[in-house]
Amino acid sequence: MAGEISYPVPAPSPPGLNGQWYGWLGKGELRFQRCVACSVWRHPPRLLCAECGSDEWDWTRSGGHGRLFSWTVSHRAPDPSFAAVVPYAVVVVEMDEGPRLVCSVRDISNEELRLDLAVEIGIAPGRKGGALPYARPLG
Repeated sequence: MAGEISYPVPAPSPPGLNGQWYGWLGKGELRFQRCVACSVWRHPPRLLCAECGSDEWDWTRSGGHGRLFSWTVSHRAPDPSFAAVVPYAVVVVEMDEGPRLVCSVRDISNEELRLDLAVEIGIAPGRKGGALPYARPLG
């Protein structure tokens, strides 16, 4: 996975399954739930498999690669802590394993974003603890 760079904004720390997912990020690992019964990967985290209904799953490490599926560019800061980074892109990456991940993007201008762009996922520590994923172009 891509190298670490810090975020100027705080990382979330939600409870439950989402909190577990962010916990793995905090340990520097990108993991998704994977159904024990049918092997389907899923994100965001949930109790039951949408494919087979099983409640058996584990946190499986991702290879960290995918392709740009969609994006939007924000030109207004939703909070003062974002003011230094506008305009910024929020992207949807379709991971090689199947799930889609929403994150920021690094090492590419907003104007250079394109569908199906090969990316790798990095993990950056947040300003007030926690960690957040980001995508950057492969190569």
